[in-house]
Amino acid sequence: MAVAGRAIQTELNTFELMAYRSVVGFVLVCLVIAFSKDRFAQVKTTKAGTHVLRNLFHFTGQNLWFYGITVIPLAQLVALEFSSPIWVALLAPLMLGESMTRSKFIGAMIGFIGVLVVARPGIAPLELGHLAGLGASIGFAMNTLFTKKLMRTDTTLCVLFWMTASQAVMGFALAAPGGVTMFSLGMTPWIILVGVAGLSAHYCLTSALRHAPATIVAPMEFARLPLIAIVGMVVYGEPLELAVFVGAALILAGNLYNIIAQRRLRKTAA
Repeated sequence: MAVAGRAIQTELNTFELMAYRSVVGFVLVCLVIAFSKDRFAQVKTTKAGTHVLRNLFHFTGQNLWFYGITVIPLAQLVALEFSSPIWVALLAPLMLGESMTRSKFIGAMIGFIGVLVVARPGIAPLELGHLAGLGASIGFAMNTLFTKKLMRTDTTLCVLFWMTASQAVMGFALAAPGGVTMFSLGMTPWIILVGVAGLSAHYCLTSALRHAPATIVAPMEFARLPLIAIVGMVVYGEPLELAVFVGAALILAGNLYNIIAQRRLRKTAA
């Protein structure tokens, strides 16, 4: 999705990108629903307000992420995005009623040090892309928390239906004042790719949150950093910076510390 997002933004802005991506996702979701057991009856929800809040946070975070991939190296953006589990751990007590334990606090502080290592404020220029990456991570954290709430009552397809429908409307509405650009024929494969990649990622995330706590699910994305760093180097000639990997390792260490501590607590309680 990062590679597709960079390619698309040679023609479209982030609002247009999100609008077209959501249209692709909406069509795919409707096809799946049409052939599923309960069909469109399953998109009924009693949590309309929660859906709206979830999609506002995700839409904002995703726009910041798409902006970030055009202005800073991919590995830096993804490493900053990895701070999302830190925000999940800090906000879960307020949003989901999960307890704020000593291990969660320590893990969050270790992760925050990792963020500082990646961004290196005062040593390297702090660019808008770095702030966009951090803003995206907070938006994605809120998305995770609201998704966890919705999984108590709604199906995965219900969440995806309202996500793609509402974010298509948001994208076109925000792009409209400047005029919505129609993408070229050559850009079509990239539009389809970003739509399929985004939808499949959300399906996996939503399904995972049905079966596991948010603080366990969120750190699983860390496998992306080595891959995106190699893609950035091979495709765009971006350097492999040691600070990015050291910072990401600290962020990962903070999250792993939290996961291990939570498992020990559950074993003790059992």
